[in-house]
Amino acid sequence: MPLPPNVYDAEPIPESARKEIDKLLKSGDLFRYTAPENAPVTLLEQEFAALMGSRYALAVSSCSAALFLSLKALGLPRDARVLIPGFTFAAVPSSVVHADCVPVLCEVGENYRIDLKDFEAKLDANISAVIISHMRGHTSDMDAIMALCEARDIPVIEDAAHSLGTTWDGRNIGTIGRVGCFSFQSYKLVNAGEGGILITDDADLIARAVIMSGAYEHNWAKHFNGMDAELEAAFARWQNHVPLYNLRLSNLSAAIIRAQLPEIPRRVRDGRAGHDHVAARLNTSLWLHVPDPLPKEERAPDSIQFNLVGLSDDDVDAFVAAADAGGVKVQVFGQSKDNARAYWNWKFLPGEAPDLPQTRAMLMRACDVRLPARLTRAEQDLVADILLSAAGQVMEGDPLAYGT
Repeated sequence: MPLPPNVYDAEPIPESARKEIDKLLKSGDLFRYTAPENAPVTLLEQEFAALMGSRYALAVSSCSAALFLSLKALGLPRDARVLIPGFTFAAVPSSVVHADCVPVLCEVGENYRIDLKDFEAKLDANISAVIISHMRGHTSDMDAIMALCEARDIPVIEDAAHSLGTTWDGRNIGTIGRVGCFSFQSYKLVNAGEGGILITDDADLIARAVIMSGAYEHNWAKHFNGMDAELEAAFARWQNHVPLYNLRLSNLSAAIIRAQLPEIPRRVRDGRAGHDHVAARLNTSLWLHVPDPLPKEERAPDSIQFNLVGLSDDDVDAFVAAADAGGVKVQVFGQSKDNARAYWNWKFLPGEAPDLPQTRAMLMRACDVRLPARLTRAEQDLVADILLSAAGQVMEGDPLAYGT
């Protein structure tokens, strides 16, 4: 039997990055503000904004930094309440806390998407902003969410860390709310080890965010090749009036990211095809279920999530062990020790732990497996075989007892 694929290694950095990296190493100009114009970080911002169809982009040290700056740039008062989904990564509520705001959690359903009834019930007059986490690239009903928020004049920040390349009704995820935030961490579609970027069409917001990211004195002028009157007025208004948090991206990281931008369409295409192939195979099992995407959603996945159906807690543990023995690492969000995606582990939240029974039940049976776009069809089938066999082994005592 062939060995299972290594799903944790990233794709090689394109050779096209080497010339720019060598140039930077020879010059030592790794700081984004060394050059008077057209530094690699500046070019990345311009190229990424154009790619996404946004007016402005700001590259920063992480998606967490982008979320934090988005909240600060909205000018929210201390202790403002920010509504977030109960299924997200700990960095999201952390960014809310760092911004001196209070996270409010809403329920998430078995399909990993926001429960709109609970969302609407909690979207009251005390909510100042909303962060929508497209967790693992699963997009909630953005039409309904935006209608509810716009009716109440509540700004929406999209946590699109996992969603580069995903679209909703033909629109790029990250361009629907007031701000979209993306990640360039190693397990994301574009890999720089660390890094993030935010996009927006709001001139006043981008001016505040750029200055707060660490554009001291007049270095904010190096972010743009020419500015319109609205943008210039915004920078003049906020210069020296907001604090600097120094969350900048380096030129070296930008060079690595820029080389991968042309690879995005291929990675999206291959990742979606691989995901859908494995999902169809897993859904032949009585005990594994991959939820369908919403009708307007075109996801760009680099992993696969599925729910365990009819398994006890002991069965879940046995399934994880059987898959691991076969060579596939399965993370069950709610049962993996100290998982940063299980909201009850966020002990830093103020007040009492939230009561989200629907989200808790989902997390106790929701599985996560890496499925990078670079896998061959044979490797995808091997991953599916191991998962199906593990389920059959646990539920029927037969390692080949899968299917209907």
